[in-house]
Amino acid sequence: MRHGVTLFTSDRGITPAAAARAAEECGFDTFYVPEHTHIPVERVSKYPGTDSTELPERYSRMLDPWVSLSTAASVTSRIRLGTSVALVLEHDPISLAKAIASLDHLSGGRVTLGVGYGWNAEELADHGVDPKKRRSALREYLEAMQALWTQEEASYDGQFVKFSPSWAWPKPIQQPCPPVLVGAGASEKTFAWIARSADGWITTPRDEDIEDGIVLLQRIWAEAGRAGQPEIVALASKRDADKLARWEDLGVTEALFGMPEAEEEQVVAYLQRLADRLGLGA
Repeated sequence: MRHGVTLFTSDRGITPAAAARAAEECGFDTFYVPEHTHIPVERVSKYPGTDSTELPERYSRMLDPWVSLSTAASVTSRIRLGTSVALVLEHDPISLAKAIASLDHLSGGRVTLGVGYGWNAEELADHGVDPKKRRSALREYLEAMQALWTQEEASYDGQFVKFSPSWAWPKPIQQPCPPVLVGAGASEKTFAWIARSADGWITTPRDEDIEDGIVLLQRIWAEAGRAGQPEIVALASKRDADKLARWEDLGVTEALFGMPEAEEEQVVAYLQRLADRLGLGA
């Protein structure tokens, strides 16, 4: 089982480049960052897991994930670079496909694309996204980007994305495409979507007991005729050796730990302590 870390990026505290470099030096396998383009002041969407519309200030200070990961790529050589999660529907899919392919090319094939449907309806609306159609739209966006990544003359004709035969390079180093993981709550609907359109699942903070979800995903994956096993990235609130061992036995492929939002010295010290407890080799 791999071990990753995720940084809630901000214009304050440690930079993504410094955090990724420290994580690589400590022996972690993956470095993730999240995405919100903006937070509308007037909101009705509830903060996930609560009955409140109030959000921590950090949500309005988040850095762009692709710029963040590009800076991280420039100071690392081994650690994978991922999103937990990117809001694909808040971008033009042609431009986003170019950005991701460029990052994968320049990083030597280290990109993992974690995606979400988007829970903040007001944010989606400002990007012209109908929340009721977000699952169907996300499927088309991913299919269209994958066409650009894999076809010499790519085209797509869907309800939400259309473009005529086109050339688009660079192609990602990872072929046919960088892995796509979906960050969403455990449910049959989510797992059926993953089995059709993605490569695995990122759990959410609300998925406290993930064991039944793992079994359900694996069953739906097999029934869909997918080969092998899905990637499962499980959020770990702390280093619990028994739980991590049980997760690995069940098929979790990566345990993901949050990083503190603090200055560089504090974050590096935290990563070193966590790596020691996990027995990671630098």
